[in-house]
Amino acid sequence: MAANVFDLFKIGIGPSSSHTVGPMRAALFFASELEREGLLSQCQRIKSELFGSLGATGKGHGSDLAVLMGFCGEAPDTVDPDCIQPKLTEIRESKKLNILGQHIVNFTESTDLILHKRKSLSFHPNGMRFEAFDDEGNLLSQSVYFSVGGGFVVNENAIVGEDPLKEAEEDLPYPFKTGKELLAICAEQQMSISDVMLENEAVYRPEQETRAGLLEIWQVMKDCVKRGTTQEGILPGGMKVKRRAAKMREALIERPEKSMQDPLTVLDWVNLYALAVNEENAAGGRVVTAPTNGAAGIVPAVLHYYKRFVSDANDDGVVRFLLTAGAIGLLFKENASISGAEVGCQGEVGSACAMAAGALCEVLGGNPMQVENAAEIGIEHNLGLTCDPVGGLVQVPCIERNAMGAIKAVNAARISLRGDGKHFVSLDEAIKTMKDTGKDMKEKYKETSRGGLAINVIEVPVNIVEC
Repeated sequence: MAANVFDLFKIGIGPSSSHTVGPMRAALFFASELEREGLLSQCQRIKSELFGSLGATGKGHGSDLAVLMGFCGEAPDTVDPDCIQPKLTEIRESKKLNILGQHIVNFTESTDLILHKRKSLSFHPNGMRFEAFDDEGNLLSQSVYFSVGGGFVVNENAIVGEDPLKEAEEDLPYPFKTGKELLAICAEQQMSISDVMLENEAVYRPEQETRAGLLEIWQVMKDCVKRGTTQEGILPGGMKVKRRAAKMREALIERPEKSMQDPLTVLDWVNLYALAVNEENAAGGRVVTAPTNGAAGIVPAVLHYYKRFVSDANDDGVVRFLLTAGAIGLLFKENASISGAEVGCQGEVGSACAMAAGALCEVLGGNPMQVENAAEIGIEHNLGLTCDPVGGLVQVPCIERNAMGAIKAVNAARISLRGDGKHFVSLDEAIKTMKDTGKDMKEKYKETSRGGLAINVIEVPVNIVEC
């Protein structure tokens, strides 16, 4: 098990972790490999092919621009979102690519960046093939990568582009692969789920670095909400979807006395936080994968709920919240998937809802069994959720779906806290059911924009949608 909480929470840009963050990281890794192998100076052309879901919705998800930015040396966690479009325009007008900012090659988009809308590679729906050629057309290097959700990039053998882990899995003090194993550790050691995760994280870095890193993640989440609640206008992509978060915030702060009359106003704030994040994501802004970009609003929204509306909330609670959410997210990644292209939106919004529900339950005083119960409720009531983005854009129904997922998470935590943690369906059983349901789900409902709302609401051909 990859027991690193920062595997689940990565700083990146929108609109998609699997379609934007992953391809950018893969392209950067390929270009860096050319440099390490001494092939960069010989390279005169780079060809990219995107397959499956990447090919079907690549334009709307920004996969094309992500690949180009990666070749140019940009990384998702450091690239300036405001500089992407000017750089893209320069590449297209000059028909030149400056690989890693060191070596210029010719670039013809129609032949060098191909999106295969109905062709897939066997290992995973989000496949990429990169090839480098010399001036005589001879192949210098070829690599195939897969973006498997949450910004993770793998080849058919291992994760690529990651720093080596300091210790092997067997050296973790409390390794677990299932919820049952995690609960057994908690019971035997008299530890909370966040305690178990914190002990495991110590294998990778000192505790203070883990705490500081998680508070940095929280700061990026807060910055994203702040920016999302101040920006107005139309989201990119051609569907002319309006931003709503800024006006919603204005209405809430204009009439604060309404919260005295209607206690459910708290839910309006939770909705606001989630909408703000995912509008920023849809606009290509800076977000945190949690565990994906498509579901990036749920964990921050529920964490904002904790910080603003729970009287004794503090930074230690923020750290424990994210550790607990990370433990739950790792169970989904280990035993099912967090990729919408693989299992539908149940793997993105569903897993995020479970993560936020369990995390909130812990910081509200829930014991490990109640936390597991809250997470199970969170995923159980998202089973079967399809991924059918209209126009291939992470906007409809994705933005509102995050708000609904956040509300479900808060409610799941509250339901669990009213019980003793004993329940009929285990989290492990629910995760297995999600995986099985994803296998049974028709491909058109798994991030292809060829089914569901994507074809019944509005006709926006994916091949003409620009992000």
